[in-house]
Amino acid sequence: MKRDPQRPQECPGRPQGQPEPPPSSPASSSPEPPLWIFGYGSLVWRPGFEFTSRKVGFIRGYSRRFWQGDTFHRGSEKAPGRVVTLMEDGGACTWGVAYEVCGEQIAASLQYLNMREAVLGGYDTKLVKFHPQDKDAEEPIQALVYIATPQNPSYLGPASEEDIAAQIMASSGCAGHNIEYLLRLADFMRYFCPQAEDKHLFSIEEALISILPCMCHTEEPLEETSSVPQKTKS
Repeated sequence: MKRDPQRPQECPGRPQGQPEPPPSSPASSSPEPPLWIFGYGSLVWRPGFEFTSRKVGFIRGYSRRFWQGDTFHRGSEKAPGRVVTLMEDGGACTWGVAYEVCGEQIAASLQYLNMREAVLGGYDTKLVKFHPQDKDAEEPIQALVYIATPQNPSYLGPASEEDIAAQIMASSGCAGHNIEYLLRLADFMRYFCPQAEDKHLFSIEEALISILPCMCHTEEPLEETSSVPQKTKS
């Protein structure tokens, strides 16, 4: 969010003979540090904004749950869909993708995500520690994450895996069918972090497949992020 420009303060008088410091040059100012954005739902395959780099990894202290309602992206007012949010859980971790945005990418990505996640999705923002999957990574990275809390009007709360699967099967929105959302998220976990467990996610997938035994996984590639223009570091 841009701050309102402030009127520069006038300098007090200086003692005689003391030179004034040279005016600061815009070119000498430090560049804005990069921002990392952690995605654990549809952002893992469809960020929708330009980024410099991406890392698969996890955050601690949260569990991913299909407890958030969606009446726009994956559902409608008559048939709300089910999408994921994070619930505080001290002994858990949630896997996803962190995107690094730099320079002009920062304002553009936040403007886009504030509409996609906050205005249309009911999510709030929070800073978390992201742990990259890379073995050569040093310290955790501070990342911005969007979390839908139980206080937002679209929150649906817990339900059985079978009831969640049935609701997902009947829901569709402007971004596509709710089934696609579930399967793409399950495929991400299966292919990019096979060592991790997400019993909640895979139990809902199994319940959905039991309802539709002839259903097949989406054939579209998971590497959809490659279609997003990226600015590489020089």
